[in-house]
Amino acid sequence: MTAGSLSLLVTFARYSRDGSFAVLGSSCGFALVIATSSVAGVVLGGMLLDVFSSLMLVPRLAVPLLVFAIKLARHKKLRRGGSRLRA
Repeated sequence: MTAGSLSLLVTFARYSRDGSFAVLGSSCGFALVIATSSVAGVVLGGMLLDVFSSLMLVPRLAVPLLVFAIKLARHKKLRRGGSRLRA
């Protein structure tokens, strides 16, 4: 088991206990679209590895993840401080 799989399992167990996943039951279509696009992304990513080298693909995939992580960190910081303006 990889560290990512273990982390996913722990997170799933944590949030399933407090009912956080209940919202997915009411939006089953959304969950299905997310799952389908995830599988499609894995398949396309595997196909791209045959065409491009991983040295070229990894930085292009890592940059958006890094940007989203920074945005998420800033969002949490603003929310805790209470200084975020709401429209």
